Amino acid sequence: MSRARPILLPLACALLALMAGLWLGGHPRVLPDTLRTAFVENDRALRAEVIDQIENDFIREVDVQKLQDASLKGIIASLGDRFSHYFSPREALQFQQSVEGRFEGVGMRIEEVRRGLQVVSVFEGSPAERAGIRQGAIITGVGDESIAGQSAEIATAKIKGPPGTSVRLSVIEPDGKKRRTVTVKRERISVPTVESKLETVGGKKLGVVELLTFSSGAHGELRAAIDKLRAQGARGLILDLRGNGGGLLQEAVLVSSIFIEDGVVVSTDGRNRGRQTFTAEGEALDPKLPVVVLVDGGSASASEIVAGALRDRRRATLVGEKTFGKGVFQEVMPLSNGGALDLTVGRYFLPSGENIGTKGIVPKTKARDDPRTPRDEALPVALRALASEVR
Repeated sequence: MSRARPILLPLACALLALMAGLWLGGHPRVLPDTLRTAFVENDRALRAEVIDQIENDFIREVDVQKLQDASLKGIIASLGDRFSHYFSPREALQFQQSVEGRFEGVGMRIEEVRRGLQVVSVFEGSPAERAGIRQGAIITGVGDESIAGQSAEIATAKIKGPPGTSVRLSVIEPDGKKRRTVTVKRERISVPTVESKLETVGGKKLGVVELLTFSSGAHGELRAAIDKLRAQGARGLILDLRGNGGGLLQEAVLVSSIFIEDGVVVSTDGRNRGRQTFTAEGEALDPKLPVVVLVDGGSASASEIVAGALRDRRRATLVGEKTFGKGVFQEVMPLSNGGALDLTVGRYFLPSGENIGTKGIVPKTKARDDPRTPRDEALPVALRALASEVR
């Protein structure tokens, strides 16, 4: 035993040093300035060394910018969080345009599925419509690259591009059998925010408003559409959030405020963000006006905040399918290279205190639309539920 101690002591010290080094490498802020600079500079030098070696000696010529972007994307991928992304400068611009309700692309709404992107709807008169892309189709590839398993943000960024340029898409038709490749020319697209119509069920006029995105100003367009329907005699409202993957948190609060006069809409909490509570901002519709919220598996994030708030505050009945279940939120942080970090920084909680991450929200009444048919099977179920509430 006496001879083992001199061997074990240095070994233990070495292991402790290694563990300390690994921990400090992941927490450089705790280091003194001189040591932190050395750690960071060494990391940059190593990354540059690897990229230089690839650029000089790899069997094929490579795009150095793609290597650098891939390096940053790899860091974010290592977090194991599907909602956190690194956006290259081009992707960051496209993301900002989509939040503002405009972008350059082919004109379709999509939702993320295992095989790629499923087409929720195609904008009228868009390049996608002219190319024969239909609701229910699945986009599995862009150019020569498969997009299966990629996030919707990254996959759609590959479809978007400057007006006049073309993109080649691999498409599975809604029947799930026929596959084809189609080349579509990109255009500047103005994304519709709200679509509305008046329906009559059992002699009762009912308004249907579909909110397509929670982009900046969406709440104002939604309120204008609702006021117009009410002026036409609508005695109840359906708020259709199917396929709406979310958007701005503040818009979710303002949309909820159209229906809820006061009180809690949603609260958020994060490791370095602290608890915040967002309340309704007043001037809501008549609380006696019946409301049904129509949702499905593509209703996520801000859509779930609105649906959950109206359910918990007993302001609306939910109809449709279980929602996506995104109980976290991100912040977009600009980077020095013109790119951006879209990082998950906290969770949000419905008025009941529930976090619906992975669980989703289960509607009171089930209704499912079959994307392979031209009919909308879910809307009639919602209309009947709404009509039963109109007195």
